[in-house]
Amino acid sequence: MEKFLNKIICGRCEDVLRTIPEQSVDLIVTSPPYNLKNSTGNGMKCGKGGKWSNAALIDGYANYDDCMPHERYVAWQRDCLTEMFRVLKEDGAIFYNHKWRVQNGLLQDRHDIVDGFPVRQIIIWRRKGGINFNAGYFLPTYEVIYLIAKPKFKLAPRSNHYGDVWEFTQELNNVHPAPFPVALIDRIVSSTTAQVVLDPFMGSGTTAVVAAGLHRDFIGIEISPEYCRMAEERLERNRTCSEIAKFHQPNLF
Repeated sequence: MEKFLNKIICGRCEDVLRTIPEQSVDLIVTSPPYNLKNSTGNGMKCGKGGKWSNAALIDGYANYDDCMPHERYVAWQRDCLTEMFRVLKEDGAIFYNHKWRVQNGLLQDRHDIVDGFPVRQIIIWRRKGGINFNAGYFLPTYEVIYLIAKPKFKLAPRSNHYGDVWEFTQELNNVHPAPFPVALIDRIVSSTTAQVVLDPFMGSGTTAVVAAGLHRDFIGIEISPEYCRMAEERLERNRTCSEIAKFHQPNLF
């Protein structure tokens, strides 16, 4: 495991996961691409209209266009979850963030992805803001986090007092088009006793930054060299800031 710990690994999620030893990770926190450009209703295909028309995601992610046939996307995500589950210890868990959407006028709730996996709980991540251009349904204001847990998983002491509806504002000061809020990841990681935290869709490195700040080991997987560099730079900035803060801390003894 030494070659994986505290590293950002540039590669395809499923390919890198297959090289990680079985039952070697305590916690997985991740949010995959949502296959948004395959949507029928968000205006991303032609770039005109729709809630994403002026957003960074209209161009897709760096090195990934986020546009697969739905059946292929579901099969891909199930393959990824299968590998995630394999590397998880018997007291580990996956916090898998996804978003429900209306496709061709019907709800697409992602159960086709998580069906058969041991979903212990659904956490609602309530996000603020948003614009709804579709008169057929109310403004979506939340995403879901599936807690997929192995049998022996338990929360850290006193963490079970949190409810299952969490309100965190989207991360705004991040050039990645869909970053995790730092506070959201801090809630997840600090609510466990996990020592090794994996994010197989690392993006700009939020999970790694939070894990390192909580003195946990991390493993990051990311297909985009651009985002890998971004994550490495964030880690270095946060490491330096932590050292400076420690250096200037008054001596209390």
